[in-house]
Amino acid sequence: MRDLSALQVESFLEMMSAERGAATNTLQSYERDLEDVKSFLNARGVRLTEAAPDDLRAYLGHLAKQGFAASSQARRLSALRQFFKFLYGEGLRGDDPTAILDAPKKARSLPKTLSVDDVTRLITRAETEAGEPGGNLLLKRRMHLLVELLYATGMRVSELVSLPGSVLAQTGRFLVVKGKGNKERLVPLSRAAVTAMEAYGEALAAEIGDDPATGDFLFPAQSKEGHLPRQVFARDLKALAGRAGIRAATLSPHVLRHAFASHLLQNGADLRAVQELLGHQDISTTQIYTHVLEERLHALVQNHHPLAKQAKKTD
Repeated sequence: MRDLSALQVESFLEMMSAERGAATNTLQSYERDLEDVKSFLNARGVRLTEAAPDDLRAYLGHLAKQGFAASSQARRLSALRQFFKFLYGEGLRGDDPTAILDAPKKARSLPKTLSVDDVTRLITRAETEAGEPGGNLLLKRRMHLLVELLYATGMRVSELVSLPGSVLAQTGRFLVVKGKGNKERLVPLSRAAVTAMEAYGEALAAEIGDDPATGDFLFPAQSKEGHLPRQVFARDLKALAGRAGIRAATLSPHVLRHAFASHLLQNGADLRAVQELLGHQDISTTQIYTHVLEERLHALVQNHHPLAKQAKKTD
């Protein structure tokens, strides 16, 4: 029986062009992907238009063995889904073999972070500038406080910039943060963060001529939101990084949040405790940091297990 796969691929591409308005690059990509699948299946003695789910799973497995990234595999599967949906819609097949196929899982990338030394350099630079005469004292103290708070608490940048002015009136070393879904959590403050907040509060009071604790925001600004925009903070943070000798491209407010979590875990913190501090509703979100735990546990065994100690002595 004649293999009509090539003709049906051509019909599919014509439909995508005429009815969906697909761009030339998209059509070429679909054509290349389907031709690759067809060649693989032909080698197995299977026609593209007659492929079963197991045949297509074998193709995706072949791509994985060839080293294709999950994103590339997902793109090929997307082309197949569109093609077999077309065949089913045209009555050329009575089923869609891609309907029960799972998309390849993308590996979750590890979060970017900073070393303890880099964070120390960053905060030290902000503190030094906040204590230097000249320039805009309020802005320098604001930056110092922002960095201290972010690293001390691991807050999301949106939570940080929208903190209320009433924070300045509180006593003690704990802060109530309102996170996603208006869910509140308690986070501890470092002594350095408390000191930076007192210094910033003084500068803000001198600037506005009123009690800043009665204001809507801790970091008021002439913006649509009424507080410091997170984009402005991110820009200023990169500038601070450059002055501290840290490559600006490696730094963002989110990177400091990751540094907070990673450094806690490296120093023995429990994963559940870090979950609470970060405001993650699901522990699976926090598990991106398990690589830190694995490194710590490996070092723990190497340094404290009797057999590991004995092996070191014989080396």
